[in-house]
Amino acid sequence: MRLLLDTHALLWFLAGDEKLSGVARALVEDDGNEVLVSAGSLWEIAIKLSLGKLGMSVPFEEAFPAQLDANEIRILPILPAHLQRVVSLPFHHRDPFDRLLAAQAIAEGLPLVSRDAVFDAYGSRRLW
Repeated sequence: MRLLLDTHALLWFLAGDEKLSGVARALVEDDGNEVLVSAGSLWEIAIKLSLGKLGMSVPFEEAFPAQLDANEIRILPILPAHLQRVVSLPFHHRDPFDRLLAAQAIAEGLPLVSRDAVFDAYGSRRLW
């Protein structure tokens, strides 16, 4: 199965954080799954690091793409079809990164691995 990680799911997985559900961890660790992270999530992480709103045990440039490669997590680029979907999304949520993830999940037919129930309002499949 192909699946898209929400930003917090990616960070918690890489950190081994217990906040990540057992179901989510099993999905990411299943070699039969193709695990994707949005380029938008990496952008969100970079912005939060630069604003001091997020700390990491290793520098960003060491964590990405090395940790993604080591865990076989692929980057999903932001495509025009994703942006077209963002334009048509209702405003259940105003966070631009979450809106992008919802649009990508819908456009690509991907379940979204997230604990954030706001994605349910968009009709995308959420796993947690």
